[in-house]
Amino acid sequence: MSSPIVTALDDIVGDGIPVVSVAPLPLSAPGRALPLEVRVSAPATGLDLPILLFSHGNGWSHDGYAPLTAYWASRGFVVIQPTHLDSRRNSISFDDPRFPTIWTQRIEDMTRILDQLDTIEAAAPGLAGRMDRSRIAAAGHSWGAQTVQSLLGARVVDTDGHVGEDMSDERVKAGLLLAATGTGGEHLHPFAKANFPFMYPSFAELTAPTLVVAGDADQSRMSSRGPDWFTDAYTLSPGATDLVTFFGAEHSLGGIPGYEVAETTDESPERVAVLQRLTTTYLRSQLIPADNSWAAARAALNESTDPIGNVVTK
Repeated sequence: MSSPIVTALDDIVGDGIPVVSVAPLPLSAPGRALPLEVRVSAPATGLDLPILLFSHGNGWSHDGYAPLTAYWASRGFVVIQPTHLDSRRNSISFDDPRFPTIWTQRIEDMTRILDQLDTIEAAAPGLAGRMDRSRIAAAGHSWGAQTVQSLLGARVVDTDGHVGEDMSDERVKAGLLLAATGTGGEHLHPFAKANFPFMYPSFAELTAPTLVVAGDADQSRMSSRGPDWFTDAYTLSPGATDLVTFFGAEHSLGGIPGYEVAETTDESPERVAVLQRLTTTYLRSQLIPADNSWAAARAALNESTDPIGNVVTK
């Protein structure tokens, strides 16, 4: 991909390095309906590597989202991806008695990963002694974004209007929410109300530094609200510092789960390339205090003569 904006961002991000990816790695998960497995992708060289947990969207697994996860790993992150219980490979349908608690199990999957970094480090060839556990971020797409926002401080409002328990994890220093669903209410469709209790978030408690990414053509089947629904995390949380809006992007944001999969209704390799680079600079800026690449990347996007999107900052 060599459009002017991608070229400009490449100059800011820098070259990548080879990546080693290992899967499946089993982790301890007592009481979980099925074993917990993860994929670990890391640069082949380098020390003091920041850690990035990634939570997939509904139905996916640790084998998805390679356009993002492989790129992040090539730019210096140790990327850890669990397969959550809602993965299609597990065949847990909406009427399965295990389904109603999957949203909380997803959050537990992420904390289990953080609790078992020693196991991951020992099991992934060549990784021992190379991770910086003081620099941890989390990213997620769609349902995965809900999972991550809970780690960052967002809470779920119950049917009586009470704000639920705090499921945040102080080990996670920054976050990235991709196509995160917004607040609940009468605009939710009956299916969403019946099956997705987490679609009633309270963002007031989300205080960790967070980048929100949305598409201005993302019309959810779960809500009668328009694409602005996916910007609520930015509008309503004190921690969300920046919002990237991609013009013409739908829910897959150009193909982040994969370029040719059924969910990619708006395939755009250029959009994915820009997203790769923008998110890398944001995460670097939050985890590496001396890094100022996000400011440069943000300016490059907003000043592009052929804009693909824009960034606003609080």
